[in-house]
Amino acid sequence: MRFGAQLRKSIYAPWKDKYIDYDKLKHLLKEDKSDAESPTDREDSSWTEEDEGAFVEELVNVQLEKVHEFQAETVQKLRDRISKCEARLEPLAVEEEDRQPDEAVERQSKNNGRAEHGEERESTLQDALAELDSVSQETKELEKYSRINYTGFLKAAKKHDRKRGHDYRVRPLLQVRLAALPFNQEDYSPILYQLSALYSFVRQSLEDGEARISSSPETQPSGETYRAYKFWVHPENLLEVKTIILRRLPVLVFNPQTSKVADGTQRDPTITSIYFDNPRFSLYANKVAQEPDPASLRLRWYGQLSQKPEILVEKKVLKESEMSEEQRFSIKDKYVQPFIKGDYKMEKTVNKLKDRFGEGATQVKEFEKSVDDIQTFLTGDNLQPVLRANYTRTAFQIPGDDRVRISLDTDLALIREDAIDLDRPCRDPDKWHRRDIDDSEMEYPFSSIRKGEINRFPFAILEIKLKSHKQYEWANELMNSHLVYPAPRFSKFVHGVAQLFEDNVNIFPFWLSALESDIRRDPEQAFKEEQESKAKVAEEELALGSLIRSHGSPSAKLPKRSPIGSPANTSSPIYRTLSQRATAEDARRASIVAQTSVAAKPSEVAGIPEEDDSDDDGPQADRNTTAPNTTQGIRSLFPGFSTSRYARSRRGQEKLPPGVYQPDVWIKDQGPLKVEPKVWLANQRTFIKWQHVAVLLASLSLGLFNAAGVNDSIARALAVAYILLAVFAGAWGWGVYTWRSNLIRKRSGRDFDAVLGPCIVCVGLIIALILNFGFKVSCPYPKAGEAQSSQLFVSIMQQS
Repeated sequence: MRFGAQLRKSIYAPWKDKYIDYDKLKHLLKEDKSDAESPTDREDSSWTEEDEGAFVEELVNVQLEKVHEFQAETVQKLRDRISKCEARLEPLAVEEEDRQPDEAVERQSKNNGRAEHGEERESTLQDALAELDSVSQETKELEKYSRINYTGFLKAAKKHDRKRGHDYRVRPLLQVRLAALPFNQEDYSPILYQLSALYSFVRQSLEDGEARISSSPETQPSGETYRAYKFWVHPENLLEVKTIILRRLPVLVFNPQTSKVADGTQRDPTITSIYFDNPRFSLYANKVAQEPDPASLRLRWYGQLSQKPEILVEKKVLKESEMSEEQRFSIKDKYVQPFIKGDYKMEKTVNKLKDRFGEGATQVKEFEKSVDDIQTFLTGDNLQPVLRANYTRTAFQIPGDDRVRISLDTDLALIREDAIDLDRPCRDPDKWHRRDIDDSEMEYPFSSIRKGEINRFPFAILEIKLKSHKQYEWANELMNSHLVYPAPRFSKFVHGVAQLFEDNVNIFPFWLSALESDIRRDPEQAFKEEQESKAKVAEEELALGSLIRSHGSPSAKLPKRSPIGSPANTSSPIYRTLSQRATAEDARRASIVAQTSVAAKPSEVAGIPEEDDSDDDGPQADRNTTAPNTTQGIRSLFPGFSTSRYARSRRGQEKLPPGVYQPDVWIKDQGPLKVEPKVWLANQRTFIKWQHVAVLLASLSLGLFNAAGVNDSIARALAVAYILLAVFAGAWGWGVYTWRSNLIRKRSGRDFDAVLGPCIVCVGLIIALILNFGFKVSCPYPKAGEAQSSQLFVSIMQQS
């Protein structure tokens, strides 16, 4: 779709005249005339200095100022409307606070004609809710308005520079003007926080007590479970997803001091997790291959490490029943390294627990067991920190009501934290974390980290957890919409290892291919797919009859899926709906949860309420969380499939189907070779240095040989030794030069280091000099030839 058509399709009708006039800019470029001409005729005299000045004036002054002024005015209007809405709701909030302390007075007021006042109050709340919906809608449209206009300015500048930019280009001037009028850099988070708080108050007030009852912790059976769903969200859809969620759930503000109105200046917390594995990456392999009881271990904290936060040590084991057992406890920064080495067993914390609960208390035993199990796991599997995950989390949840919990992780950066290569470690082997990141308090996008040590995830990660089997229509609509892309069983740890340690592993997760595609979908097409999936679900319900709908029969199970299916198929609406109705299977799992023992619940970390950070393929056992059951997927299709160089080197010759041939040249090696001149010059410069060393050694050896007398066998032997070193230096320089040139031509990713040659030359020279010195000391009266040879040797060495 051409941009002009896309712009007309994206226009919000009430703001029709406020968008960039793209057609006028095209008319000023005289594009309608130039398109009919040949490329050589476009540089005619019809484009004058007056035309150039008119276009620049319209683009960087008239249109840009119009868009910027409207965007700034609209933001201010939205803030004013929110403030007026707060002012209208403030008397209701004060009235509710005055009414809560004395229930007797409230009953009496109800008997004295409170019905009319209640109708007026409800009318005010309904009007406020309609106003909030309008503000929320306009905020979403304003973000789209900024994005499409910003694209329009760039498109117009690009079109000018391509067709009329013969004398000068307008793109640099546009960048300067955009920096002065940054309409596309507005932060809508404060508005969203205010909307979230107001939505929460209006909803609870309209429910008139029902929300208070539901907000209290539910007394449900211990077997109650969660259904967890994971999605990717494109950055263009991020604000729209937030507005949809905050209409139903308030933003959970990570602030130790509770507030009735969310503080718009409070930033979402930054979470850092450090994952452990061994040099064989066995934990990663077990998780990807879905081996029995795969385990994971990580350290997690909020904010910067320089702020001395409490660090959580977490170990999770995924069981065959799709439950996960978790052991966790908090530890201070200074005790992490001794704990990893096994020198510290949390004695201080154990003594505090004994003083509080007693010597043989259950809490003390569970804590000691958690510490021993995790420390044994560390030392037994030779685990070390290998990966860091840093991201910003926005949480949505009604306080005290955990039936629906949503988290949105953005700015995810995965960084190497390993010391596997002792010659070039990313982390100091004697430290448990990278000091270069934490000491300098680096933040996203971590621009100082080298390219091969960091992977920035391009999408946001949305996780929705629904309690019990209650259907939430708005949540289902969001999960089936075009705004999200299903990503079942996604794991930050697995993705980071697969991206940053490709040469160390030979099995990869199935979602990597989706990163190369555009996850955005057309809204109309997504709606049609949703309707078709609902129709198929209805047909399956009719065919299965009472088999799925039965709640009491212990034999009621879901039909087995075909092994041909891919794991990505579990994200389809059909599978999600069927998995939600598998009540008999869920009841069986719930009974397992009731018998699962969980050790050492964590306390609040640095004044922040503790929240699950689910990064496992399975659910959280301590919160009785479940996730949709998935099959072996690509593992059942291709058990030995891998794209790493290790796997490719060990993969045997397979018979290809008819019409398919083995390529002679890899795709990465096709096309013209483009190498920067400095790469070739650096290789040649190194070769010339080696030849310089060879010439110096050859001159030394020849001078020493010629100056030595006929009977001076020692000097002649040393001269031969220097000649051999000179020959080796020349041959080594030529060999390394051709070897590196071949690597450059093949686009190889191997290391260019070659340390053997310099070591041999240095050791040889040291031995020769020591022998020369020893022979000189043992012969106090040298002959004339020997004295001359020694003086010649010293003079040549001084010149070199």
